[in-house]
Amino acid sequence: MLQRIQTVYLLIAAIFSGGLIFVFHLWTNANDVPVYAKDDMLYLAMFFGSAALSLISISNYKNRKFQFVLGRLNIILNFILLGLFLYLLLMTSGETQISEKGVGIFIPIFSIVFLVLANKAIKKDEDLVKSVDRLR
Repeated sequence: MLQRIQTVYLLIAAIFSGGLIFVFHLWTNANDVPVYAKDDMLYLAMFFGSAALSLISISNYKNRKFQFVLGRLNIILNFILLGLFLYLLLMTSGETQISEKGVGIFIPIFSIVFLVLANKAIKKDEDLVKSVDRLR
């Protein structure tokens, strides 16, 4: 399980989604107060959902097809989260809610990159197993 590269990629994606949201702020509001993901339950739930999907995917290392599906669902969840951030950034007028964007808005992008790498490695393993089964 741990010797496979997709496990490392999924673990990095889980760390990004579950751990770094407490380190980096999403944005700074008009009062110069940094807003973290823990301040909004929707963002917190979506980040923890993404981390949970990554960890569940790691634990299902024997079922590569299910692991691949979980990776796809996690990518979709991160795209939805990124879409919510973009909607919030583009639809706010002036300095009402967001004064300065934080690094935390880019966390879903990094998670998507590592999830895509993990899914490519899972697909590569699945193709390898299918080719070996053909030879038997």
